Amino acid sequence: MKNTKLITSLLLIALLTGCGKGKEETNIITVDVNASFPKKELILQDFMDVEYIPLETNDEFVTQGAVMAIGEKYIVVKNWTNDGNIFVFDRKTGKGLRKINRKGQGGEEYAFINGIILDEENNEMFVNSTSTKKIYVYDLLGNFKRSFNHTKDTEYLDVFNYDKDNLIRYDMSIYYKAGENRDPNKSYHAIISKQDGTITRNISIPFDIIKVPFVQKGDGIAVASVHPIIPYHADWLLVETSSDTVYNYTPKENKLSPFLVKTPSNDPEILLTMGTVTDRYYFMQTIEKVFDFTTMKGFPITNLMYDKLENAIFNATVLNDDCLKKQQVDMTSNPVNGEIATFQALTAYQLVELYKNNELKGNLKEIAAELNEESNPVIMLVKSKK
Repeated sequence: MKNTKLITSLLLIALLTGCGKGKEETNIITVDVNASFPKKELILQDFMDVEYIPLETNDEFVTQGAVMAIGEKYIVVKNWTNDGNIFVFDRKTGKGLRKINRKGQGGEEYAFINGIILDEENNEMFVNSTSTKKIYVYDLLGNFKRSFNHTKDTEYLDVFNYDKDNLIRYDMSIYYKAGENRDPNKSYHAIISKQDGTITRNISIPFDIIKVPFVQKGDGIAVASVHPIIPYHADWLLVETSSDTVYNYTPKENKLSPFLVKTPSNDPEILLTMGTVTDRYYFMQTIEKVFDFTTMKGFPITNLMYDKLENAIFNATVLNDDCLKKQQVDMTSNPVNGEIATFQALTAYQLVELYKNNELKGNLKEIAAELNEESNPVIMLVKSKK
């Protein structure tokens, strides 16, 4: 039987700070990714607040519900198909406010939407398009304001709103350099200007050999989803698959410090990515670098959770108490910001079926009663308890 013990190491580490000074004694959680952990079920409402927002449906506002950004005032949604449509909904009511489409080949137009970053403070949204390696900036009415290129020899994967003047991004060009030695002058996490995309500050995570989350066989390439940037209250958790350490970045102090360490793994290599982090629970996911190109299936995952109170790791399942059959909640796939830990888009046809079978309760039941199978999704926001 594999060892199931959680190792909590007391390490003496040199903190990587902007000043580069000092040493600090820190408790580092070490996750044995090769181990088997006991199973544990949690009820979402026991430790998080839940809010449901039904997106208005009418002839103009029909969307597949790929949520791109959530702010205090707005929810920004696109379709899974590359039709260029961007839908802006009211955050509180779900009412459709406007539909924007700037898809095209012109200098003020995007070819593809890989991500949208919402900046309500400046009344702007940033459309990241990796096919042209550019970010296009529009106001929230859809008027073009400016654009800027990804910095030279980079390709942005995740991009988040950082502060009034900057974004924080991850450069996925590292994916094309698997097995190479790290360029000591290259940083893949960086803070960039909202005005022109220039680098405001590099955040350098230490590692030696580049390890990336994809499997290749001949011309076939399969890529696993690993979030390199996770909002963590006022800080950021930074994941680099080439490193066995997840780092916490504190902007005010420009300080990078180890948050969690995973044990090495071989044959297959096992990656670790982070999800929602609460005062008590750290949700994470292991991903095995295995993919079968015959069946087109692979990258088996295990949902893990570290419980600070019990000082233990579990194979965790989180269940939504508003569904009588306790639907599972994804705690890792959709990081948002310091207020909203994660979200899920609940499809109307599933909610209608659950309602007909009397399997819903509370506010979700009331919302489902007003839906039909062609309605827009209901967005479930998962927030830290007040």
